[in-house]
Amino acid sequence: MNRDSNKHTYIFAVLMVLSVAFVLSFTSESLKDLQNANVKKEKMQNILSSVGINVTRDESEDLYMDYISEELSLKSDGTIDDDIDAFDINLALEVKKDSETQRFPLYIANVENEKFYVIPLRGAGLWAEIWGYIALKEDINTIKGVSFDHKSETAGLGAEITEDWFIDSFTDEKINDSQGNFVGVYLTKSNNDPRNEDKMDNEVDAISGATITGDGVSDMIIERVQNYLPYFNNISNE
Repeated sequence: MNRDSNKHTYIFAVLMVLSVAFVLSFTSESLKDLQNANVKKEKMQNILSSVGINVTRDESEDLYMDYISEELSLKSDGTIDDDIDAFDINLALEVKKDSETQRFPLYIANVENEKFYVIPLRGAGLWAEIWGYIALKEDINTIKGVSFDHKSETAGLGAEITEDWFIDSFTDEKINDSQGNFVGVYLTKSNNDPRNEDKMDNEVDAISGATITGDGVSDMIIERVQNYLPYFNNISNE
């Protein structure tokens, strides 16, 4: 075969494409179990972080069961669906369903004889998805802690939602107003309490220059947490 011919070039190109595709596919499949294991560990790490247990990703799997006593899959009416494993719920897919068919994962933690309710969050930032966890104390009003992450927020602006100074500002904030009605927590630039000393105002300082991401965090907390109110009402009436 004439190696300078177009036919030879085309055959060589096709063989190279097929070879590279095979190698990439094989590598992807070979690493799939490892990737899934890392995703699981990172999820455990973030849940633990929201209740103040800060560990590495590799440490999280060993400590998770020490602190997380229950994993519940809730229906919209607050009852428990025992047929669905809460940990396996993919929130990115679940939030696309209507509220009546969604299942809402809830993690109950016990840390130094204190009970906490950990709620997964999912919403929209400036450029793409944002997500995280919010842990409520046993009064179902006071925030123990939060953890946030994002897909592609702007460095130095919206991406600041992952920084400790921002996460720490939520600690001990309330999600109910003074009348006991659920209102969530708002990120606001007009906050009169920049040091977050007033934990009853339902506000934390917004990130400068990241209004849309801040609004996304506020909306995400309100939209997700309100789905858990029927369950909290149920256990309050027991």
